[in-house]
Amino acid sequence: MYLDRFKLTDKIAVVTGAARGIGLATAEALAEAGARVVLTDMNPDQLAAASETLSAKGHTVDSELLDVTDARAVERACDTILARHGRVDVLVNNAGIAISNHPAETMADAVWNKVIDVNLNGVFWCCRAFGRHMLERGAGSIVNVGSMSGFIVNRPQEQANYNASKAAVHHLTRSLAAEWGARGVRVNSVAPTYIDTEMNKYVYEDAEMYRHWVGGTPMNRLGRTDEVASVILFLASDAASLMTGSIVLADGGYVCW
Repeated sequence: MYLDRFKLTDKIAVVTGAARGIGLATAEALAEAGARVVLTDMNPDQLAAASETLSAKGHTVDSELLDVTDARAVERACDTILARHGRVDVLVNNAGIAISNHPAETMADAVWNKVIDVNLNGVFWCCRAFGRHMLERGAGSIVNVGSMSGFIVNRPQEQANYNASKAAVHHLTRSLAAEWGARGVRVNSVAPTYIDTEMNKYVYEDAEMYRHWVGGTPMNRLGRTDEVASVILFLASDAASLMTGSIVLADGGYVCW
């Protein structure tokens, strides 16, 4: 009974920013649980490579190019995916960026706007498009990828843009959960710590950064993409059927200190 609740057999799942990192791990986790996964990303080469990787492992996947900052493109992608698959049961809003080391007092408008556009606006455009469909069906699960940066102010890097965007994602999650809960659509968020990806490997060569990132984590390490994907799988599945509006920290204990 209980293990079956973690399964996503024959569910249709859409993952944004799925070409690498947390997004790719999430797509694999959902596929292993039985979902037919639609990978979306704005990088065609990386998207094709990710699709080939998962297909080679025997997973049923589809792909769709998508720039989440383009509201009209999101609507078109949603229509295309619905026409192709008939429905969407799970949406994972993973697409996001960080532009750090920009002090607030000198941060350019373009730097602020770019991060907000991807991390907040992109999440909302996707929630609105796919959420409308889920509401019509009276069923669906949305998982937004927030960050522990929505709870704390990171150091030593200065990134007011990123921190604000992720705090906004958390409250958007709660707002949508409150609006849509009685109509069968759950909306939750995962808030990861620093994750061991190619983009973050430089921390091992930066003593000050390592001291704050890893030394500041009770588990004394970076997180792995599969560890975040596992939380997303849980939130997406019926195992979390009583959860909506929850922001689940997967931070190795970072916010404890």
